[in-house]
Amino acid sequence: MTPSPALFRTLSLALVLLGIAPLALGGPTGSSADRRGTVQPITERHVSGAIRYTLRFPAAHTHYVEVTADLPADGRAAIDVMMAVWTPGSYLVREYARHVEGVAATAPDGAPLAVRKSSKNRWRIDTAGASRVTLTYRVYAREMSVRTNWVERDFAILNGAPTFITVADRLERPHHVSLELPAHWPRSATALQPDSGAAPGTVAYVAPDFDTLVDSPIVAGAVSVVDFDVDGVPHQLATVGDPLGFDEQRAVADISSIVQENRRLWGSLPYDRYVFLNAVVEAGGGLEHGDSTLMMSSRWRLATPEGYRRWLGLVSHEYFHAWNVKRLRPVELGPFDYEREVHTSGLYIAEGFTSYYGPLLLVRAGLWEPRGLLDSLGRTIGTVQATPGRLATSVADASFDSWIRQYRPDENSGNVSIDYYGKGALVAFLLDAHVRARTGGRRSLDDVMRRAFAGYSGARGYSQEEFRAVAGEVAGADLSTWFRRVVDEPTELDYREALEWFGLRFPPASGPTGRAWLGADTRDEGGRLVVSRVRRDGPAFAAGLNVGDEIVGLNGYRVRPADLASRLQLASPGERVRLLIARRDRLEELDVEVAGEPDASGWRLELDPEATAAQKAHREAWLGGDTVTGRSP
Repeated sequence: MTPSPALFRTLSLALVLLGIAPLALGGPTGSSADRRGTVQPITERHVSGAIRYTLRFPAAHTHYVEVTADLPADGRAAIDVMMAVWTPGSYLVREYARHVEGVAATAPDGAPLAVRKSSKNRWRIDTAGASRVTLTYRVYAREMSVRTNWVERDFAILNGAPTFITVADRLERPHHVSLELPAHWPRSATALQPDSGAAPGTVAYVAPDFDTLVDSPIVAGAVSVVDFDVDGVPHQLATVGDPLGFDEQRAVADISSIVQENRRLWGSLPYDRYVFLNAVVEAGGGLEHGDSTLMMSSRWRLATPEGYRRWLGLVSHEYFHAWNVKRLRPVELGPFDYEREVHTSGLYIAEGFTSYYGPLLLVRAGLWEPRGLLDSLGRTIGTVQATPGRLATSVADASFDSWIRQYRPDENSGNVSIDYYGKGALVAFLLDAHVRARTGGRRSLDDVMRRAFAGYSGARGYSQEEFRAVAGEVAGADLSTWFRRVVDEPTELDYREALEWFGLRFPPASGPTGRAWLGADTRDEGGRLVVSRVRRDGPAFAAGLNVGDEIVGLNGYRVRPADLASRLQLASPGERVRLLIARRDRLEELDVEVAGEPDASGWRLELDPEATAAQKAHREAWLGGDTVTGRSP
């Protein structure tokens, strides 16, 4: 009998920790295979060369974590150690080393060793031939986001990339982590495995390699943990912060429904254990990991029905990533290079398709009404159509340029690029309808994702050509022209096929609202009305209004920040108005021919009251995860 992947990993890790056998971790768990390519066997030399960290919080209120790292040196005269400059899932070089201070090293006998900075994120330690060295440093942790660190009096949220310095040339070795928690921090939570070799009573974990360590955030403090099983697989909801009446049992029941709906779509659960790290810390966002997700939210939002509903949307999105991107990934996203950018044109699939499935699976799980999905899609369509950059940059190019655009927006971003989350979700919506239409409803995007997962969720990942070929196989047609038009070119999306298939419509065309529109956003800077954004397709752009200009007057009268909107409505679309502006304190006048304000509600999705019985059946199959031949697996 072939042992299960879970049993194999458990036995292998136990043998490694006992120093008995080499470890070769593979499969879809997100450890060595998540380098994110070839399984990297851990040899006896690597095992004996494990790295051991101890994290201390002697003055947590000062926002510091103190780190001691016991590093293998193998008798070399010098070793290079490094800290990651970015973290997977968040595509921006964040220069985590800027928060590191007090780096020092000692030999086993306590003698100090020379340490010098060799690059922005690397240090060289002169080991004097020692077999192991001890590195100590402090990390300032006061950036509340899912990709950084936060330490305060009551709790800590730690990500791997901004916390752990490792030996630069050998990442495929065990990394042990021990936590010395303050007395008033009762527990911690993480997807890392407990370290069975740790001293009794010690809070300690072990990662088989650096990838797994980076991929496993840790929360510690007054953490409330609720354990639950789905199909016999253990899960946890670990909440930290101040949730104010957050109903954990209701949340667990709803999360269980999300897990079950994903299992139905994909066919199985790809991990041995999964942890939902829920930080209620007056921040926002989520970041996916192989066996966990770290999510942030507001206590005040969670206390409202709409806020809780949106939180479920975050849960659904991040959890879908356990398959899409953590195990089914573009080939470029692995093995990871933690010291420089990794470019891929496939983030519209990794993030955009996830943004499509997040709300859809909530409907299928019975947690959202169908109206919620249509509202979500309609808002996304309206946002994309109101972004001039959709006609300047394709969604594939926007994916590739995420490192320099998506995470570094400025006042001109909307004019030159497009959000691959939103447009990617619309690509998924259109592709789903296209596959269903091509196959008479017998196949869908669900089948594309399942087939891609079966073929490419292993060590290597998929190329764009391979993913598109899978979609074509499922659709029974060559889709290269479709993908080129929708994904590779910055052209308008055509929604007609999807609306017709699902029996949907946009509201009857009403055109502009009739309200005068400048096509510029403004902000109040201490009573000064300052231009913050100018749309490329708007009247202000054509007239030469600039970001940073202060609008002083309108048609010969002073205008204050609170008055601009009402004063503009005294003009009619097509009428010329005269703006008095101050540009770097020099007064100028501009003539602007105002236009009619675009009607954002024109992109709202509605059920077509004249939908045929066939269209209604198509819609029900879509919302229920079915095909015309029966229920999906």
